[in-house]
Amino acid sequence: MSNFEQFHFDFYQSNYTIDDQEESYNSYGSNENLCGSRKSQTGEPPPASAFAPSEMLLSSRSYTGQILQPTYSPDTLSHLSYAEGFDEEPPLLEELGINFEHIWQKTLTVLNPMKPADGSIMNETDLTGPMVFCLALGATLLLAGKVHFGYVYGMSAIGCLAMHALLNLMSVPGVSHGCVASVLGYCLLPMVILSSSAVVFSLQGIPGTLLALFIIGWCSLSASKIFTSALAMEGQQLLIAYPCALLYGLFALLTVF
Repeated sequence: MSNFEQFHFDFYQSNYTIDDQEESYNSYGSNENLCGSRKSQTGEPPPASAFAPSEMLLSSRSYTGQILQPTYSPDTLSHLSYAEGFDEEPPLLEELGINFEHIWQKTLTVLNPMKPADGSIMNETDLTGPMVFCLALGATLLLAGKVHFGYVYGMSAIGCLAMHALLNLMSVPGVSHGCVASVLGYCLLPMVILSSSAVVFSLQGIPGTLLALFIIGWCSLSASKIFTSALAMEGQQLLIAYPCALLYGLFALLTVF
């Protein structure tokens, strides 16, 4: 029996003291406080204004305006200034390159060969007038019983290419395809007058031949005047007028015969 009591005493005997127990209790309490603080950091809901958008904060403010007189914020003022900027934009036709004032000035310059040409306006690549005059020439020829729309456009294209190459060889600054097509197309207006005359009476005679020669000289004089003013080619108007007369002579032959 004594051996059993000695074994029991030896089995349960340890070096554990009360101080160690207090230290472990204190460490356990600190760990619990640390876990509690972490839970409070993760579990606590954030303040209401932390993730609230600026629109909600702005809408929560009190309304200071009166009835039918809303308050203006910087955003609304910027929108209003942007909307008012549309009034300062140019018209749609002018953005597309269709300026009726310039078209009218070019037409008057062609109709009056003695009028000095404005080089800044004539150097534009405006094809609205040339297309209208080409259609008018084809329509008047159609009224005279001649379906020559293909010939009109074909000779116009070949003539523009030939004149472009010639003017680039003769002038220092050079010229674009659009400028050449614009000038030659506008100067086609007197030829429309000749084709309109062919609807009324026949041009196959001496009066018709004289009228055709007059129209050819009118067209070539107007075209050479515009080219010399736009390309600064003073003293070379006769050299430019000769190939222009050959081109408009083809249209005259197409109109007379």
